Amino acid sequence: MEKAYKYRIYPNKKQKEIITKTFGCCRFVYNKYLAKRIEMYEQSKITFSYVQCANDMKQLKTELEWLKEVDSTALHDRDVNAAINILNEGLRILKVA
Repeated sequence: MEKAYKYRIYPNKKQKEIITKTFGCCRFVYNKYLAKRIEMYEQSKITFSYVQCANDMKQLKTELEWLKEVDSTALHDRDVNAAINILNEGLRILKVA
């Protein structure tokens, strides 16, 4: 038997703004790294590692100041894990088919 919990939050105006910025930045970073991984794979059949992605994220934050406004943990988890997992799953499906 599995249990699920639902939580409802009622953020104030400032918290809503922070949440919106965080989701927007995460979406931007996710799309950027997914496109970069796909492009690298199509060109050379290799992708960059977790460490390379983390180092690139440091450089990206210096170039785009607005990425510093949100929590770095959310950005880092989103860019590395999601992009890697989605790409690997897509490649696995292509190999099976």
